[in-house]
Amino acid sequence: MTKITVAECREFFKYVWEKAEEMEVPVAMAVVTAEGSLIALERMDNAGFITAEIAYAKAYTVAAFRSMSPRFPDGVFIRNWFKERNPQMLVNASVMTGGKIVASGGSTPIFRGKELVGAFGISGGTSEQDEEMGIHARAKMGWAKEPQG
Repeated sequence: MTKITVAECREFFKYVWEKAEEMEVPVAMAVVTAEGSLIALERMDNAGFITAEIAYAKAYTVAAFRSMSPRFPDGVFIRNWFKERNPQMLVNASVMTGGKIVASGGSTPIFRGKELVGAFGISGGTSEQDEEMGIHARAKMGWAKEPQG
């Protein structure tokens, strides 16, 4: 099993940071393992006080649901899936995990080949802004959001 290193997280955060500054939207960023354990977390100076917890919860959510099914490629899809089928279940899952379930844009799995190795979450802007920052940083890192090969 390959792992995401703290050094990789720092590089990813650097790319998120540069896009966030360009957009003038301070954010927090988190990267977790495939099992949802926190690897690294960073909050920009002017980001809201709760953004770090939300970024971690977004990453945790994607790791949890992507591990369960390949039908859940990111936080936006997870949110829409529950909204269309069973919104109460999303609330229940959040309560059962101590608030670690937050389905929103700016959160995506990270694959190496066919292996899910982790996920990231970004919080501080709108879902669309967080998503844009994530797409930018993920592309710079060469991280895949879907299994390869």
